[in-house]
Amino acid sequence: MVRAVEHIVAWNQRVTAGEPPSTWPADDCASSLPLVALTCIDPRLNVHFPNVLGLREEQFIWLRNAGNIIFGTTSSMTRSIALACAVKGGREIAVIGHTDCGVRKTTMNDLIDRFRELGIARDQLPDDLRSFFGLFASERENVIRGVDFVRRSPLIGAAVPVHGLLVDVASGRLEWVVNGYEGWSGVVPQPLPEPPSAPALPTVPQPAIYQTPDWSGNVLRRPPR
Repeated sequence: MVRAVEHIVAWNQRVTAGEPPSTWPADDCASSLPLVALTCIDPRLNVHFPNVLGLREEQFIWLRNAGNIIFGTTSSMTRSIALACAVKGGREIAVIGHTDCGVRKTTMNDLIDRFRELGIARDQLPDDLRSFFGLFASERENVIRGVDFVRRSPLIGAAVPVHGLLVDVASGRLEWVVNGYEGWSGVVPQPLPEPPSAPALPTVPQPAIYQTPDWSGNVLRRPPR
């Protein structure tokens, strides 16, 4: 099996080092695509994706949130990643952080001040701002944590490798932080058998209906005795 992220990282590092891009990874690893990638909402990333991966738009499923944060094994973002694989056919997953991330540089006091500027008082915000907004101190550690949640999610099958990458917003160079192929067999597990269907209930015959006129000439509908 051709491993997509292996080709992508090698290609990216050659190109960002100055080598002309003669071929794209997509030409070599199409069978392992599309790639499902979670990145930050930072606008500086708009010019980088999917270019730094060497992929065409149809080979790249792009999910984004502030800080490329995943909150748990069954959080809303994990659900989106799972559906991207199950419904859109994603073959590999990458949580991609970036250097100079604004979420990493934002303190709780900064956050309170910025919400206040929007007319939102402190008592309208959650008590634990750090946990609620997912503030973090290291872009790399945030990527590792996100990969761990996705790897342990019951919504993601063992057949899908999960990687962690970090992109330099200035150069577009990728760093492979978590190699999703380590400990990954690539074997697709057999689907669980369908549960046996319940036996059909016996059909109860319905009584026949016949008609008899009453004294006024109206028709009555009575079951037989």
